[in-house]
Amino acid sequence: MSDAVAADDPLLLDRQVCFPLYAATNLLNRLYVPVLRKLGLTYPQYLVMLVLWESEPQTVGALGDRLYLDSGTLTPLLKRMEAAGFVTRMRDPDDERRVMIRLTDKGRALRDEAVHVPETIAGGRTPDGVDELRNNVRSLVAMLAEQGKR
Repeated sequence: MSDAVAADDPLLLDRQVCFPLYAATNLLNRLYVPVLRKLGLTYPQYLVMLVLWESEPQTVGALGDRLYLDSGTLTPLLKRMEAAGFVTRMRDPDDERRVMIRLTDKGRALRDEAVHVPETIAGGRTPDGVDELRNNVRSLVAMLAEQGKR
């Protein structure tokens, strides 16, 4: 095998969709960690809070669907959030199989402290540029989610 690789080789790193997403995820995590640490949250916990700040209560299943997380990942995360005083977990009295997640007063109050997080991450970009990027990434997520169902 030659050291020269054809520019159209499908296995070139620069031709992969997965690599820039992987790199972007790592870089985003590096940006978010210090900002979220001040709030006492990890990035996945921040995502849960975003959903709950939109609408509560939520079932564990609904949170998992919204965040593309399975219950095996979400349950320990929610237990840690409950221990930190941000949420409560209770069995649904109408259906014992479902666990309802609600914000505590501390969790609701954290929203005021978190308002600055999106602008910190935007890094001075215009709202239009951020909106366009978000819409493109959403399209990719939808495509990947559809592929995962096949």
